[in-house]
Amino acid sequence: MRAVVQRVLNASVSIGGQMTASIEKGLMVLIGVEVGDTEKDARYIADKCVGLRIFDDEKGVPNLSVVDVGGSILAVSQFTLSGDARHGRRPSYIDAERPEKARPLFETVKAYMREGGASVESGTFMADMQVSLVNDGPFTILLQSKKEF
Repeated sequence: MRAVVQRVLNASVSIGGQMTASIEKGLMVLIGVEVGDTEKDARYIADKCVGLRIFDDEKGVPNLSVVDVGGSILAVSQFTLSGDARHGRRPSYIDAERPEKARPLFETVKAYMREGGASVESGTFMADMQVSLVNDGPFTILLQSKKEF
């Protein structure tokens, strides 16, 4: 499982011009479920997102989590994170999990985030979404449950 975590001042998701989810200060998390991912991968990504100490403390040092600062998480499923563009110019998505398996794992990630104390909003699985955000910093972290980077 892969995730792109961005510290944001605000973020939102719209579908067909209608805003469906939004947060203020917090994390925008794009989540890609890959073939072979399990509940263990979902737990890893959720725990990392909730626990990442990337918000500034009173000294201006990134030492606080999204929960510590009372922020929220906007989670969006994005199968294209599994794209492999190493060969040619058209990415291959063969490593992306099929929707019928990916959806429950995406829901599990969100449930674990909530269990960890985070307020979680969400995009709509498999919808054509327009995502807006103001990246704070910018501060962006890449996570992968298989720990390849």
